[in-house]
Amino acid sequence: MSGRNSIHFFDYLRQRESLGGRIDGAIARVLGSGHLILDREVERFEGEFAAYCGCGSGVGVNSGTDAIQVALGAAGVGRGDEVVTVPNTSVATASAIRSAGATPVFTDVLEDSMLMDPSLLAGKLTPQTKAIIPVHLYGRPAEMDAIMAVAAERGITVIEDCAQAHGAEYRGRKVGSIGRAGCFSFYPTKNLGACGDAGMVVTNDGALAARARMIRTYGWRRKDFSEGPGINSRLDEIQAAILSEKLPFLDGWNGRRRELAERYARNLSDQPLVLPAAGEGIRHAFHLFVVRTPVRDALAAHLAGRGITTLIHYPVPIHLQPAFARPGEGAGSHPVAEKIQQDILSLPLYPELTGDEVDAVCSEIREFFRSQR
Repeated sequence: MSGRNSIHFFDYLRQRESLGGRIDGAIARVLGSGHLILDREVERFEGEFAAYCGCGSGVGVNSGTDAIQVALGAAGVGRGDEVVTVPNTSVATASAIRSAGATPVFTDVLEDSMLMDPSLLAGKLTPQTKAIIPVHLYGRPAEMDAIMAVAAERGITVIEDCAQAHGAEYRGRKVGSIGRAGCFSFYPTKNLGACGDAGMVVTNDGALAARARMIRTYGWRRKDFSEGPGINSRLDEIQAAILSEKLPFLDGWNGRRRELAERYARNLSDQPLVLPAAGEGIRHAFHLFVVRTPVRDALAAHLAGRGITTLIHYPVPIHLQPAFARPGEGAGSHPVAEKIQQDILSLPLYPELTGDEVDAVCSEIREFFRSQR
């Protein structure tokens, strides 16, 4: 399988074709308005997306990473504080904590869901802990009831990392609306993707939203007058207009992702793979379809040889990366995260992927395991 028959991990051009002239029209609308930064399109999308998430306010920023940094700052988290998160997420989560002036502290994950283990959380809290960031990794919501209970007992802020979970639900609530704030990335590959970098903080805390708006523009409440620390992190009008055009399609796209995930699961149920686990009370957004096998590297190489692109999300736990190394927290300190990072493999999954392409991926996986016997 090669050339035009290759199966890409993600194909932006297919989505562009399916949207017809909507994206071009959105760009032309902004350019014709003469307003390019923090104007009507941003306000419109902030309101639409916040409402979609079940929140009263949205604050558009430059990226999902910035969304976490801005949300932490707006929650009063900064220098000398600690923020607990998981080590098997994107390094962007820890980088945002560091950029906010705080120290990332890692806690291990559950093996079946690969999400934050609430039973370990209390043991990671210190007098310096000011926030917890559960990551809704791969589109599956974390165990928010248990996490919120631990946080409430200690008066600690919970900020949700929703970068991979647009539209996912936990016990009937959209992710992002459960903690004090939710942080989203609109990177092009996300369930709701821009044509470049973009992000948003959503919240039902009006005061936090107001502080977030100040932080994203140098600490301004009014132009050229900084009332507090801030950065330059603004969602531009073109990206906001594009995202507004795409938002009505998000639920349909997520439904298609779930259909394709079910197709993968049916076709691979008899193979020696650990498939994504079902969870009670959750509605998975399936940003990624992640399988596990001890022969991950060999399987990935086999698929690559057949023109099928796979990825690893993420190959090295953050606590084992030099930039985030902490004394006494080397190999073996978070055994579940370290174990699963050796086995995980993300298969192609996006709404425009065809059923035949999923079947072809599964066929090659079956062929690989036959050859292993």
